[in-house]
Amino acid sequence: MSSWKIASTPPHDWFLCLDIDSYFDYEHQPETIADVGFTRPIPLKERDILVTLFFNGETERPEFHVECSEELSGSEIQQANVILSRILGTDLDLRPLYEQASDDSVLMPLLSEYYGLKRMARATLFEDIMNRIIQMRLSHKPTARKMAWKIREAYGTHHYHQGKLIPSWPRPMQLAAADPVQIRKMGPTLRKGEYLTGLAQDILGGNPDMDWLDHEADPQAFYEEISKIKGIGPTSAQDLMLMRPRTDAVFPPSIHKGEEKGLRKWILMSYGLNPDTTGEGTFLETIQSWKGYEAASIEFLYVDWVMDQRKRKSRT
Repeated sequence: MSSWKIASTPPHDWFLCLDIDSYFDYEHQPETIADVGFTRPIPLKERDILVTLFFNGETERPEFHVECSEELSGSEIQQANVILSRILGTDLDLRPLYEQASDDSVLMPLLSEYYGLKRMARATLFEDIMNRIIQMRLSHKPTARKMAWKIREAYGTHHYHQGKLIPSWPRPMQLAAADPVQIRKMGPTLRKGEYLTGLAQDILGGNPDMDWLDHEADPQAFYEEISKIKGIGPTSAQDLMLMRPRTDAVFPPSIHKGEEKGLRKWILMSYGLNPDTTGEGTFLETIQSWKGYEAASIEFLYVDWVMDQRKRKSRT
């Protein structure tokens, strides 16, 4: 067994994430995670492992205790830390955002209410893309998570935790040979199955370069390249940009039949502006306090929307 700790750049209140279902997979029960830990597979270079994390609950001195039932080498622990940093956002430093957005009448109240929030992502960009393609045009997200589980069960490495199966998300080489017809039997459409297997094959061929996209591509280059992947539209491309281990992003206009359909729609509406008529200059001026932290900033709007929806449901 191996255990170690990962420090996070403060402020970081990971417990805020437990209210956001989209951060978690089918097997997770967020309401129990604070007590039993957060368990998920981690794809190392040579093998997949299963880890369980416990958060210390200290926003200004955030730290995660990590446990793995297998004995890991020092190199493997380092690999796991890189992946866990992507998942948890431990290396994201949002302190400058709190300062530069101090006069932002929309963002600053959210920074205060959700102080310490950092987005969660999946272990790799490929996992995030798979998840996004599976969920595409499905309004009932629990159904989408069950479909993703079935694909993981069929093609990913199997792990067991307290007697229960927890499959890894498949790697490209595991999914490349899959039959889209068989994926169709798991719930996703045949076309989605073709998107998934086609992407896995392309990655094995070296294009797209997932590591470059996730870490090195500037936001505009990321948006342009990720949009070329079959099954990834403009909004999905913007959503995937927010999952990278970076704080910056761009929100290009996405006009369809005279209406803004991209993420800038929700940003402008939050600031009381008409997304269909607001020009580029006004938009950039509106989010001037977000500069360099666009991905982090919009996450506060998203979490606030999720919490508002929860409150509305509780009243009905």
